[in-house]
Amino acid sequence: MISKTDLPDTIPVFPLPGALLLPRARLPLHLFEPRYLAMLDDVLKTSSRLIGMVQPYEAPNGGGKLHTIGCAGKVTAFSETEDGRYMITLSGASRFRIVEEVEGFTPYRRCKVNWQGFDRDLGPTEQDSSFDRDKFMDALGRYLVDQGLSTDWESLGEAEDELLINSLSMLCPFDPEDKQALLEAPSLTTRRETLMTLIEFALRGGSGEEVMQ
Repeated sequence: MISKTDLPDTIPVFPLPGALLLPRARLPLHLFEPRYLAMLDDVLKTSSRLIGMVQPYEAPNGGGKLHTIGCAGKVTAFSETEDGRYMITLSGASRFRIVEEVEGFTPYRRCKVNWQGFDRDLGPTEQDSSFDRDKFMDALGRYLVDQGLSTDWESLGEAEDELLINSLSMLCPFDPEDKQALLEAPSLTTRRETLMTLIEFALRGGSGEEVMQ
């Protein structure tokens, strides 16, 4: 478990559209670009082993601009393939707010970050006291059929609230801006409400052109 004192002021960031990491969740990643192989090499030399996952803006004139809020994960597993690529697992530690991008000599991007306002990310598993699981699972089932997706219903049904809601937030094929809304949700309850809204929107035949506000 990472404590607040373990969180560095500057971290490497990995801008990856649609890839969502949440606190206490795990995200598998496949690294093959030389700059990200260099990033992993440097990260493994640090005590925190943190990489910040952040959404880049998708607009044509985004110019590489990053969303302000991302989530840092600790490298908890990695393996090298025969052709020099890496499979890694990030375990979500805490969200952060980007203060500024740090200019430097690394081939990957680094940012000065602020961890304030995300204390609950470092705490125990969150509960959702107003969660109507039956209603949620019914909508989810219809959504998965509609999207042509399959899942392990038994393990889903047995999962704790946080694991269920966060896993679905990460795995469902929502637009990057919608993923950002799920990331920025201040509590598990608001994340579940946002997730339910996105599922219901998709079931009504909503296009991906609308963005959660």
